[in-house]
Amino acid sequence: MQTELSRKLGIEHAVFGFTPFPAVAAAISRAGGFGVLGAVRYTAPGDLKRDLDWLDAHAGGRPYGLDVVMPARKVEGVTEADVEAMIPQAHRQFVEDTLARYGVPGLAEGEASGWRITGWMEQVARTQLDVAFDYPIRLLANALGSPPADIVRRAHERDVLVAALAGSARHARKHREAGIDIVVAQGYEAGGHTGEIATMVLTPEVVDAVDPLPVLAAGGIGSGPQVAAALSLGAQGVWLGSVWLTTTEADLHSAALTRKLLAAGSGDTVRSRALTGKPARQLRTEWTDAWDDPAGPGTLPMPLQGLLVAEAVSRIQKHEVEPLLGTPVGQIVGRMTRERSVQAVFDDLTRGFEQAVDRINRIAGRSGQ
Repeated sequence: MQTELSRKLGIEHAVFGFTPFPAVAAAISRAGGFGVLGAVRYTAPGDLKRDLDWLDAHAGGRPYGLDVVMPARKVEGVTEADVEAMIPQAHRQFVEDTLARYGVPGLAEGEASGWRITGWMEQVARTQLDVAFDYPIRLLANALGSPPADIVRRAHERDVLVAALAGSARHARKHREAGIDIVVAQGYEAGGHTGEIATMVLTPEVVDAVDPLPVLAAGGIGSGPQVAAALSLGAQGVWLGSVWLTTTEADLHSAALTRKLLAAGSGDTVRSRALTGKPARQLRTEWTDAWDDPAGPGTLPMPLQGLLVAEAVSRIQKHEVEPLLGTPVGQIVGRMTRERSVQAVFDDLTRGFEQAVDRINRIAGRSGQ
């Protein structure tokens, strides 16, 4: 699974793995792919430094990268407290009523929410990069459009490639104009924030739109034949996220959530604004149903929704309230039927890729050449 981009980065397989878990990122790199650590949950620079120290020590000398979330344009002078004050009381009451209906216990006195939206605020992302640029990262990815121009310059000064996710050819062209090096074409099937164009349609559109920039295909990919299909559409690699959630190296802190993921079919996800205020594909749960119910108050725009539900999500996760328990995940969840190591995932990917290529060669009459 070699391409021009994989050779440039010195990796064996053109598989880029996004994950919030350092152990998974390190295992992806050791397996010959390119591990990308998601930074959004690191609101304290010391925590990110600790995990980058660990990742750097356990990646086997292989390259790795970092994924941040920061807007291209900054809103000056707005604090988290300012944003909190914008949340209507009716929405706060809806959250409490929903939690009470399912008997969700509160957090212990003095216990802070384990998940906050502050990682989406630009000043937090900048502190993350101040830490990350002290490490030999080879790629900086941004999940919320092109990063600010000064960040692109800082990355390029350090010989760090910059990638950005796009859900349409129009977005991809904007990334090219902003000096982005790699465009990730993220299709409708993907977990997390995603648009409305399917990967099979989106990938060749983006390839044509930004040629000769390399494109990674993302969304609904989790098998070797799908990797082969992505490369045949012009992508120079694939960007996988959901498939790592049920690996043995992942640390979901919830046996109940792992069981739900392993039992879910490809039709058991939904694009909902319940988590952040923007459409994000996630497991369908009674929590997402409550927010999508027309009888409810409806979701708030980003970042209000994320701040509103942060403590509730932490309570649901801590107490493993299964009807409400979910996570961002793509439609590939239907293939995630058993726990495997990261290396086992790569073994399946490479074996399936080879079989798919052999099959196409036979169709083209090139068997044995």
